[in-house]
Amino acid sequence: MTFDMNDVAPQQAGDLIPDGTFAKVTMSIRKGGVDGMSEVDRGLLKSSNQPGSDVRMVDAEFTVAEGPFARRKFWQNFTVQGGKLDEQGQSVGWKISKSQFRAMIDSALGLNPEDMSEAAKAKRVLRGLADLDGITFVAKIQVEPNRNPAYKDANKLDHVVLPTAPEWQKVMAGEQVPAQPSNRPRPAAAAPVSAAPAWGQSQPAGSASTPAWSAGSGQSSGQPAASAEAAKPAGGPAWLNP
Repeated sequence: MTFDMNDVAPQQAGDLIPDGTFAKVTMSIRKGGVDGMSEVDRGLLKSSNQPGSDVRMVDAEFTVAEGPFARRKFWQNFTVQGGKLDEQGQSVGWKISKSQFRAMIDSALGLNPEDMSEAAKAKRVLRGLADLDGITFVAKIQVEPNRNPAYKDANKLDHVVLPTAPEWQKVMAGEQVPAQPSNRPRPAAAAPVSAAPAWGQSQPAGSASTPAWSAGSGQSSGQPAASAEAAKPAGGPAWLNP
């Protein structure tokens, strides 16, 4: 048996994607072995590595889909259960993550965030968080300074770019958008910790029943859809049936 390395992409330097970069990215979910609330989320979530924590997270890997930073990756966790609670006893982290996930759907499908028609609302309904595996949307990427000087800074998702933003239009049209740095000051150094976070080695979630976020919805056009077609009844979310 031989291994042909000729079709492998060249090794990339460890430089970060510049702060404030706009790019189309694809999110893959790395299974953490903990069951979620939905049947399709079995083994999907990841537990916090903090002792005694009840936090459960989606471990996301983002890959730049095209442009000068194509194939570059960064990683981020999204709290979906546990952690700090608000006055109503709801997880604060989950409320933040849920808002980000909705924005990803709107960005991916070209939906105006103010479109609350029945067709648009149907496209925002998920069978479970596993349905977000493979979603491609427009993102602004930031450089997040590490509070511990022993570790390097890292790229993170600054925010999801919605179809109502001019940057979304340009990225979807294949134009290069100048970076808009976040200009966040580096925080004061924290006390050293005993070990670096242990990132999971599991593969991205995916199976024959996992929805494939196609380019035939909002991704193929530089303009957001004026109105969404009625969702077809199917086993998965509406973007499976554009």
